[in-house]
Parts: sequence; structure tokens; C-alpha cells
Amino acid sequence: MKALCYNSVKDLRVENVPDPEIISPKDMIVRVTLSSVCGSDLHIINGFIPAVKAGDVLGHEFMGEVVETGRDVKKFVKGDRVVVASVIACGECHYCNQQTYSLCDNSNPNAYLPEKMFGDTLAGIYGYTHAFGGYAGSHAQYIRIPFADNGAFKVPEGLQDDSVIFCSDAFPTGYMAADMANIKPGSVVAVWGAGGVGQMAMQSAYLLGAERVIAIDREAYRLRVAIEKSKAETLNFTEVDVLEALKDLTGGRGPDCCIDAVGMESSGTGIGYAYDKAKQWARMENDRPLVLRDAIMACRKGGTVSIVGVYSGFADKIPMGAAMNKALTFRMGQMHGPKYIPRLLEHVQNGDVDPSFLVTHKMGLHQGQQGYDMFTQKEDNCMRVVFDPQKSLQPA
Repeated sequence: MKALCYNSVKDLRVENVPDPEIISPKDMIVRVTLSSVCGSDLHIINGFIPAVKAGDVLGHEFMGEVVETGRDVKKFVKGDRVVVASVIACGECHYCNQQTYSLCDNSNPNAYLPEKMFGDTLAGIYGYTHAFGGYAGSHAQYIRIPFADNGAFKVPEGLQDDSVIFCSDAFPTGYMAADMANIKPGSVVAVWGAGGVGQMAMQSAYLLGAERVIAIDREAYRLRVAIEKSKAETLNFTEVDVLEALKDLTGGRGPDCCIDAVGMESSGTGIGYAYDKAKQWARMENDRPLVLRDAIMACRKGGTVSIVGVYSGFADKIPMGAAMNKALTFRMGQMHGPKYIPRLLEHVQNGDVDPSFLVTHKMGLHQGQQGYDMFTQKEDNCMRVVFDPQKSLQPA
């Protein structure tokens, strides 16, 4: 089959790879119908996450049609239309029983790698390096789904693919960000990052009772989308001092909840941004934590900072004095997809949220490099590029 593979930093190629096979009785094979780019893919493509190899298939946000099931798969039959959580979880270990699926003890066959990096094992993730299991990703015509009964979900009749695909990753990640943020009726929520996850965090904040949402980004078109689709007030950090503006918008108090939907490759202005970028370029620092610093400084006393933007290692000059003395609560993590996806499908079915506006460009796998370049450069008002792996492919 054809698949979009990592070759080297910023070099993706369509290659012929072996068709996936059932390995465990709990596996199933899915014919991929849509597979989205994601901001966290860029950390791999740009060379900031180790343990990726030439030939690895990228992609972790997807949906498709079941074509084969292992003998222990009980919930699905051939022909079912499914959306699949990007995080792979066994559904049976201590952490899965607590619904903290991204901490699964059993789904990462390379658990020794994150144990060295992070001090403990972590769940597998499709197409997200060998540190997260070395699983083939979804930018391919077919994909193997381990622990299928726990990670895949039937798509309700009548829902369009464009409305469903982001229930795989962007919507549950944004929803979990809002869920962790301790939102109460009347809360003011600030969200850094107006991309796919940020937009879903904004809309989820309203679902959970927020009174106001403030979006922070530098891309004017994304801020327009935040106004039009996610009912947010907006701040462009290239035009205003974000900390002063947030104080002004909240009567001098600061937001109750601050969500970092950006992570390790955040952009900024001034000497702080130049300092972080230089250290990251010189490999003296993994992460550029500008957003995290701002979130800590902006959050009101006793508020909550919720982090779903991906960080990979060590970050410099985190204002822990402010965090401690303001009695902030920190919550963070890779998303626990199977916990949230059923309720998110209900929200889509009920018309509460329609994530289809995130699909701004559709391409075939042979346009993979072009799609990621467009997404990286934010060309043509790109929110998300979604690949249809079944489209005709040019020779690799």
C-alpha cells in the first residue's frame, strides 16, 4: 500500500510499505478515509522529537471503514464506519480503569524509551515515533488498530466525515483542556492558540459553562475564525501586550482559567522569543515555553493553568515563584480519547458543535509535503489539511 513517510527533517515522501496485518486477536484493520495533519506532527517533522526513523508512517488523527477484525474484537464487523482515538490504550490496566488512557501501562511496546526520558511508561500513539510505540500512522491507505474495542467508535448514522474526523484527536484534546481547567458557570477562559485544538478548547469551554472566552494568537484569519465560529474575544499578541490586555478585559483580576494549546514551538515577540529560539536551535533547550510563562503570569490568583500543547523535554525560565505564590493549579497531559469521544460524538450529533469548519484543504497523500508546508506556513488561511488516502496516487 501507499503511505506518507518521514524521510528526514522536513522531508516527507510517499512510499510503498507492507499492508498492515492482524497481530493480536484484539486488532482490527481499517481502510483510512480521512487523516488530518496536526500541529504536534510538526514537532516530529521539524526534528524536535527524537526516536523517529526514516520510513516511519506519520498521522494520528483519522477515521475509516473496518475491513478485518481479530477473533476477540466484539464491537465491530466489516463495513462499520469508525473514528479512532489517537492514543492507544488497553482498556484493562490501572490507568485505563481510571479513564486516564494516555497513561496506559500496556500499549507501548517500547516503554523503556519514555521511561528514560520521562521517568515512567506512557501509552502508544499512532504515528508518533518509537518512543510512543513505533506504531504506523494513519497517513496510509490502511492501518492496524490494536485494542480495537477500546479505541475505536462507531460513527452515528447521518454524520458527515468532515464533522467526525476531529473527534479522533483535536476535539477530545480541546475538550480535555477545558475539562481540566476547572471551569465554572461565569468563568473567564483564556486560550493561547487559535488552531484546531484551540478552537475546540474554546467551544468546549462554553459547553462546560464558561461565560467568556478570550483567544490569543498572531494569525488574523485564525482570530477571525475564533470570533465567527467559537464566539471568542480576541487578542493578537503582535499588536498588544497580552498580560496588560487580559488584565484590562477582566477588571484587573486575570482569567480564571488559562489553556496552553500551543506547546513547545510557540511564537512570540521580543527578546524572550529570540532567547528561546536561539537555545532551541542550539539544542540547549527542547521547548520554547513562551505561552506557558504568559499563562502563569496572566492567570488570576487561585486559578488553573491547563496544558495540552505538547512539550517534549526541558523548558527554561518557568516562573515557578509566581505559580506557587498565586496558588495556581496545574493540570496537563496527552488526551484520554476513549473517555471523551462518545460524548463528543453526541455533541456533534446534537448540533452543539460542528468541527467541520477546521477542514480548509483536502489533498491526496501524494500532496503530503505540500500539505504540511501549507499548514506550517499558514498559507491560504489554512486551519487543517486533511488527506484522503484513497485518492489516486502519483508514483512515489
